[in-house]
Amino acid sequence: MSWIFLFFAGLFEIGWAIGLKYTDGFSKPLPTVLTIVSMIVSLGLLGLALKTLPVGTAYAVWTGIGTVGTALLGIWLIGEPATAVRLACIGLIVCGIVGLKLVA
Repeated sequence: MSWIFLFFAGLFEIGWAIGLKYTDGFSKPLPTVLTIVSMIVSLGLLGLALKTLPVGTAYAVWTGIGTVGTALLGIWLIGEPATAVRLACIGLIVCGIVGLKLVA
């Protein structure tokens, strides 16, 4: 169950990271509220996952999911560049996440 909590914590991390872009410096009320709610949910789920998972592994996986998802959504939603090197680096992060899951 902890891995499920951690997975959803990572998804909510993506939500708040992308949400920050849409708050326009916290000047837009709805994106700001949604971003703050996403932050709270993400940290709450991470806390639940940490009850049984090692902190180093959980934190690395949480930030990895957030990093990969945010980078991919940045490419898709915001039009950030999708160079081969950038995509390869994202792939390396995915390999690290899978590796940590396999050894934990």
